[in-house]
Amino acid sequence: MNRQQHLDMLRQVADGKISPEDALNKVVLESFEDLGYAKPDHQRALRQGAAEVIYGAGKTPEQIGGIAQSLRGRGCETVLVTRLSPEAAEFLRVNFAMRYDALSRVGIIGKTPEPDGAGVIVVATGGTSDIPVAEEAALTAEALGNRVTRLYDVGVAGLHRLLGSAETLMSARAVVAVAGMEGALASVIGGLVSCPVIGVPTSVGYGASFGGVAALLSMLNSCASGVSVVNIDNGFGAGYLASMINHL
Repeated sequence: MNRQQHLDMLRQVADGKISPEDALNKVVLESFEDLGYAKPDHQRALRQGAAEVIYGAGKTPEQIGGIAQSLRGRGCETVLVTRLSPEAAEFLRVNFAMRYDALSRVGIIGKTPEPDGAGVIVVATGGTSDIPVAEEAALTAEALGNRVTRLYDVGVAGLHRLLGSAETLMSARAVVAVAGMEGALASVIGGLVSCPVIGVPTSVGYGASFGGVAALLSMLNSCASGVSVVNIDNGFGAGYLASMINHL
């Protein structure tokens, strides 16, 4: 709806022709902008608590920039872009002063919000090779207003490294466990903590890991209660879900 349509609707509310609840639903369901190649959703934060995130893969730099400009123009203070190529990142750096993390391919336009989640999200990895996916999760959570603690290279090949951080794990509101190979990290952490654990299988591993499928199946078959699993290499999805848990 445009400005005049919003005004007409508010007048109908004032006249008692429609209820405030119906007006709110109308705003929530109909407020988006048609750019031709995309339809940015300007009411997602109202519906879901977080603004729309731009998935950069497969989009041109100009398309990403147009979506970002649309979101910023409607008051979105933090625009998160995932799976962003270096070429697109350079375009956005010049035009939006974007901060870019090349390791995770995450870009952030605007300010990173002050943490307003209830506690701390812990992001743990089985190995150093899992860090790119873990950083996607960690930066996503930070862009959504969370404090994040990183525990990297604490996999089950040297379990004492994980147990040395048991206090940190047990104080978390949610743990994101990122691991490839056999993906055992999520189950081990799930047996130690009282908070939800989000398993992220990665495509790290030799041939029989099948590009992360072995880790995915291990995490899905976890014997520990309270473990959920996102898709292979989906650090963003894990960081987003952890943020939702931390803001309950």
